[in-house]
Amino acid sequence: MKQWYEELFENYSAKYDEEPYTQGTLGECDFIEEEVNHLKSTRILDIGCGTGRHSIELARRGYSVTGVDLSECQLSRAKEKAKEQGLEIDFQLGDARDLGFVEEFDLVIMLCEGAFSLMETDEMNFRILANAANSLKSEGKLIFTTLNGLFPLFHSVKEFINASSDKGGLSESTFDLMTFRDHSVYETEDDSGKKMTINCNERYYIPPEITWLLKSVGFKKIDIAGAKLGAFSRADVLTTEDYEMLVIAEK
Repeated sequence: MKQWYEELFENYSAKYDEEPYTQGTLGECDFIEEEVNHLKSTRILDIGCGTGRHSIELARRGYSVTGVDLSECQLSRAKEKAKEQGLEIDFQLGDARDLGFVEEFDLVIMLCEGAFSLMETDEMNFRILANAANSLKSEGKLIFTTLNGLFPLFHSVKEFINASSDKGGLSESTFDLMTFRDHSVYETEDDSGKKMTINCNERYYIPPEITWLLKSVGFKKIDIAGAKLGAFSRADVLTTEDYEMLVIAEK
């Protein structure tokens, strides 16, 4: 049986690129460049690269990028876009829970919930972080975004559920305080115009959890900030109003 994230991205790439939450690529890549001091020799792994929006922009700026994703549909779109721009990017079909990279990259990115937090168990999410850590060289860096558990906690579960209609097609949301998982129904259309109703299951994390998980896989310095669309900044102090958090972890 396919998981919800496999079902959603089976034929959903052109429409994905039109979604409001995918429009912050340039500013997000500006932040990534600052984090690697604009060193063009930086080797980057984009886990859950989707249609390749960050991979392509970073390659366009002169970086060596490998993109991995579970969706053949999204990877196909990524390859088409890269070809149109004359860019050579190593896009690979792969599962973030089962990566074979060992100390190959200077930077790993997982943005817009690229794989992490989408998995159906905490153990799977942990394995993704471990694989990201294993992919990095001894002084490598991991940058990712994940759902901020302080948001539904502060706004109360009732308010969180009532606000779900503002999150672009999400409805019938239920938040489980024992697991910090949000179960919701996502309604959209695929690239063929076919209506889809997807039962989503996403894990929210609070900062101490993220810090402990990252230390458990070998990261020594961990910074967490608010994740503003297209305007990532270490100076953006995480608050209860941030739907996502930005995590920068260094070995």
